[in-house]
Amino acid sequence: METRKVAFYTLGCKLNFSETSAIGRQFEERGFRKVPFEDAADIYVINTCSVTDHADRKCRKVVKEALKHNPEAFVTIVGCYAQLKPQEIAEIPGVHAVLGAAEKFQLVDILAGFEKPAAGAPGHVHASPIAAATEFHAAHSYGDRTRTFLKVQDGCDYSCSFCTIPLARGKSRSGSVQSVVERVQKLAATGVKEIVLTGVNLGDFGLQGPDRERLEDFYDLVQALDEVDGIERFRISSCEPNLLTDDIIRFVARSKRFMPHFHIPLQSGSNKILGLMRRRYRRELYQERVALIKEVMPHACIGVDVIVGFPGETEADFLETYQFLNDLDVSYLHVFPYSERENTLAPTLPGRVQDRHRHERTTQLRGLSEKKKRFFYEQHLGLEAAVLFEDDVTNGQMEGFTPNYIRVVAKYDPLLVGEMKRLRLTAVNPQNLMEAEEIGVEVFQH
Repeated sequence: METRKVAFYTLGCKLNFSETSAIGRQFEERGFRKVPFEDAADIYVINTCSVTDHADRKCRKVVKEALKHNPEAFVTIVGCYAQLKPQEIAEIPGVHAVLGAAEKFQLVDILAGFEKPAAGAPGHVHASPIAAATEFHAAHSYGDRTRTFLKVQDGCDYSCSFCTIPLARGKSRSGSVQSVVERVQKLAATGVKEIVLTGVNLGDFGLQGPDRERLEDFYDLVQALDEVDGIERFRISSCEPNLLTDDIIRFVARSKRFMPHFHIPLQSGSNKILGLMRRRYRRELYQERVALIKEVMPHACIGVDVIVGFPGETEADFLETYQFLNDLDVSYLHVFPYSERENTLAPTLPGRVQDRHRHERTTQLRGLSEKKKRFFYEQHLGLEAAVLFEDDVTNGQMEGFTPNYIRVVAKYDPLLVGEMKRLRLTAVNPQNLMEAEEIGVEVFQH
């Protein structure tokens, strides 16, 4: 009997990529062969996101593309969008099964024979209420990139007025520090050089007791991982400013393995808008976090998430955000125009911002981001850094990252893939990428 082939497509965040990779390994353990999405697979698994705009349109497009590659394939939808709107997705032509948050890691067992519904019938739905998603499922990406994305936390207990993630992923949960350390030790044995810690609300990591009292926290995890031999670099992905404590920042500054790179969601530089968003901090705290990072790690890279066009955001509120970011010593911005989400509080708030104003404000902040990034890069010209090269090749060029997340471009050399090279940073090109020259064979760490 010919080995069945399975292909995957992931929409959304690094956490989704780690989960897709974990589900892929489950298929391979059952004898399936994993193939690229553009190949003619027998089964397609599409891992969806609800945060990005137009989730429905994107899902439909990917389903259509899958069936172009093999019209007879079995198509399964998982992920946040699948939990939020399973029945709606099941009606999409070509979708044969939809699995919710509590079911996606049992996909191979639940679908077993991968039998399609009757012709014209909607896809099979296996989606429990989100309250059933109480178990933490470990996941990591592997073999897809030089860096490994390691999921250490899932779910969120916050109630931001614009966000559906608690409805899509459930309450905050994670494994123990020891369980994460053991997983990292196994990854180190495979030759992984860099691990990015990911989660829905990463800073909320921690084992909890029967009354949800905290037994371990994210600081405990960071300290423990710093002692694991074999991994050269750790990065902390997006972490809420109220959870990125002074202790964590100061520890990273003296760490052996944690990189001077932070991504800290701001969402708005206006305290009025932060209040409407139900964020758990104000701009003054954010400013304090950035100041401390730059005090103890002057060359640290700091990325920022921002939402523009939130209900009630006037032109004055936006300009307050723009000026706050302009004055802040951060390195780049991820800018999102506000998008209405069902079953959230935000769409009921007064002061809807017109779409054209959302677009204009997005464009302005993305322009500011490019200026910030170029300024940050130019501060490092002439310095030496260790660059870990990725295996992505575009137009004969490859890219790698310094400890503080400067993206370096170089002519493709297969010997560089996955290798750390000591380089001198020489110029910022028109694409806002750093160019560099080799200066020796020893590796320079932060």
